[in-house]
Amino acid sequence: MSGTKKESHWIPLADLMTVLMVIFLFMSISYMALMEKRQKEQNQIFKDYEESKVALYNELNEAFKNDFAKWNLKLDNDLSIKFTNPQVLFDEGKSDVTPTFQNILREFLPKYLRVVLQDKYKDKIAEIRIEGHTNTKPINKTSDPYIDNMELSQNRARNVLGFLRQQDCFINLETNKKDRLQYWLTANGLSYGRTVDKDFKIAFGGNQPIDNDKSRRVEFRIVTTSEAIINEALKNIEEK
Repeated sequence: MSGTKKESHWIPLADLMTVLMVIFLFMSISYMALMEKRQKEQNQIFKDYEESKVALYNELNEAFKNDFAKWNLKLDNDLSIKFTNPQVLFDEGKSDVTPTFQNILREFLPKYLRVVLQDKYKDKIAEIRIEGHTNTKPINKTSDPYIDNMELSQNRARNVLGFLRQQDCFINLETNKKDRLQYWLTANGLSYGRTVDKDFKIAFGGNQPIDNDKSRRVEFRIVTTSEAIINEALKNIEEK
């Protein structure tokens, strides 16, 4: 009798264990499906980012294919367009945009804005930096040539931005595009912190000496929303 009684208690317990195992199995399957979905979403985010970067590069390359040699332009994979002929940009030690560079910018800017202000890129671009870069030569104002050149490079970048804002291609923009561009645009002076070698590669950490002539340049650099993409990916990882 007692053995029968114990067995009657064991059978419900076995059933309970079976139910718990089934629940755990379904939870595991659901979790795996959720992780697979998140991985697909993350992969799509990176794919969209890479496709947008490639598309921007290709469109900029197409827009200026006839101008690279004429204006001494260089388009890099980081979506920066470099004006690399210092003799036409600014006079030595000065920050005023030369008449020659003004004429180049009058042609350059409408083409550039037509590419970057397309609606398909409005959520792909985080910033457009106008960067001023100097060489390592001091301009004899204070005892710190780096700070002197920082001021010079900042003034150069600011003056290019100011010139852009005076052009019809900016003034006549629709309000929403003008607001978007104003949100994106920054003027950045980098002194001689990012000098380049003869191949236009950053000299710091490289094996070639600084090319002071090539280091004097202005860049229009597109910063994509990659930071937001990376943050989203990290958020997904933390939630796993």
